[in-house]
Amino acid sequence: MEQLALFGGPKTIQKLFKTYNPIGVEELNAAQEVIKSGVLSQFLGAWHEDFFGGPKVKEFETQCAEYFGVKHAITVNSWTSGLVAAVGAVGIEPGDEVIVTPWTMSATATAILHWNAIPVFADIDPQTFNLDPKAIEANITPYTKAIMVADIFGQSADMEEIMLLAEKYHLKVISDTAQSPGAFYKGKYAGTCAHVGGYSLNYHKHIHTGEGGILVTDDDEIAERLQLIRNHAEVVVGDKGVKNLSNMIGHNFRLGEIECAMGIEQLKKLSGFVESRQALANKLTEGLMGLHGLQTPIVRPDRTHVYYVYPMILDIEKLGVSRDQIHEALQAEGVALSKRYQNIHLLPMYQQKVAYGSRGFPWSSDICHREVNYRKGICPIAEQLNDSTYLGFGMCMNELTDEDVDLIVEAFAKVWHQITILQSDKI
Repeated sequence: MEQLALFGGPKTIQKLFKTYNPIGVEELNAAQEVIKSGVLSQFLGAWHEDFFGGPKVKEFETQCAEYFGVKHAITVNSWTSGLVAAVGAVGIEPGDEVIVTPWTMSATATAILHWNAIPVFADIDPQTFNLDPKAIEANITPYTKAIMVADIFGQSADMEEIMLLAEKYHLKVISDTAQSPGAFYKGKYAGTCAHVGGYSLNYHKHIHTGEGGILVTDDDEIAERLQLIRNHAEVVVGDKGVKNLSNMIGHNFRLGEIECAMGIEQLKKLSGFVESRQALANKLTEGLMGLHGLQTPIVRPDRTHVYYVYPMILDIEKLGVSRDQIHEALQAEGVALSKRYQNIHLLPMYQQKVAYGSRGFPWSSDICHREVNYRKGICPIAEQLNDSTYLGFGMCMNELTDEDVDLIVEAFAKVWHQITILQSDKI
């Protein structure tokens, strides 16, 4: 076998993979029609027939509700906005505790802080990378009011167990399904099993409008509150006759007509995009099967995976080399991998407990009921993955072909067949 590229041999992959771009002529035509109409947005921040937006917003929301099988779909201008709106809509108050995963994008937790509530981090399942229900229950206190679940990498969390916990302890559940639109959990779309959930339309997701998000719920009251928070609630509640003024601090979280016109076309393609990515991921799994010390994605039998990321775990004791060595060798062969994801609880904000202002609010204030611990060690599984055993390939960043997958498999095989060279500490 040829010498590893790390030591001067030829790279297995001599090209850059094509960047994923799901936008086609259909989206171009839809955007042009909106531009020609002159109606780029039709929202009014007042109680008026246009409070709910223009024709494309309403059409996209109707189609999303039908597609995902829910009563309500509400568009927002980013998924971060969607998370902020969701936390406010379920009635979280200052000082309330919300259990959240450390293994997610930072906005999942900062949406909690937005409402002056307290994020409490629980550990993850070592196979799915999602919140572990046992860790959730271990972190429930009298001050816990909600659970923020992230369906990470493309696979749903254990929602049946989580919803049973929510019922037992009278909690609300928010499903951050940004990375998993189109995934199924026990016959339902991921994101639709919680009190409120939703999806990202950011540019590197399965479908996108550049930026944007879709909130989904079957709860009429939550849906109304989402719409109010999205569009200057404080101005509207009086004329609309809203009695519950909790968290009715409005924002401009509104998605425009162009984005929604594009979203209508993107939604039509979602199932096809998902099936294509699943086929490529299955091919990759088949090719990597049998490489000792490498765990490919584990998909639970009651759900599907849509592979926003293709996550792997290394058994570094069995391999006899570090994750850094494996990563460097694969990178040299042309496989672009991430060797870390997130441990949000270890970010400076949480380590120093400084968010609003410089005095430690909300943790240092009277609204915080207890000392919340963010030290390293509270989420050992997430921390070990991040520190030493996780590797991830960004499936959604690339427009892969079968031949591209074959090259990735070839690069892995080349490194694994020469693992003893890496064990000799030459790097």
